[in-house]
Amino acid sequence: MLVVGIDYSLTSPAICLYNTDHEFKFSNTKCHFLASKKMHEAYNDGVIISENYPKLWTTDEGRYSSIAYWAEQVIFNALGLSSNNEISIFIEGYAFGASGKVFHIAENTAILKHKLYNAGVSYETVAPTAVKKFATGKGNSNKEAMYEAFIEETGEDLMMKLSPKAGKINSPVSDIVDAYYICKYGVASLKGCVA
Repeated sequence: MLVVGIDYSLTSPAICLYNTDHEFKFSNTKCHFLASKKMHEAYNDGVIISENYPKLWTTDEGRYSSIAYWAEQVIFNALGLSSNNEISIFIEGYAFGASGKVFHIAENTAILKHKLYNAGVSYETVAPTAVKKFATGKGNSNKEAMYEAFIEETGEDLMMKLSPKAGKINSPVSDIVDAYYICKYGVASLKGCVA
């Protein structure tokens, strides 16, 4: 079975893919993200893979469609490589305290959900607080706490790989970490290990 964790956004969406034929650990996942910065273009270390952010859009709707097309391709290409056609997709839900372009974010996510629906693929929405509590023990954890939990669990310092000059946790690092924990939450959920 292919388990998919999606941290979906307008600027730096990330998708973590895991084939249940293997032990769950970071090195057995594939984490894709859209690179909006030149330094992240064509990044591929075997686990983390970037694709260039789509630039061929002139409207918000075109942008949303391009991002959803990328996500759909990542998921269905991976499904074709799995040992069977079973798939479980987990998408992080909306943060109710969010500010900014909340309607744009909702419209963007709705396009992906609609594409999955049209493909006959179901998904489960996971509350951001549930993912944070699963990863750190606290439902209100910030990016730094999520990243610390990730490093402690995996030993991987994504900041050194992807943003060595950054002074704080930023995209795509925080997005990959979130997608990883959404995927891991999904695996635990399938095993009945989370409420």
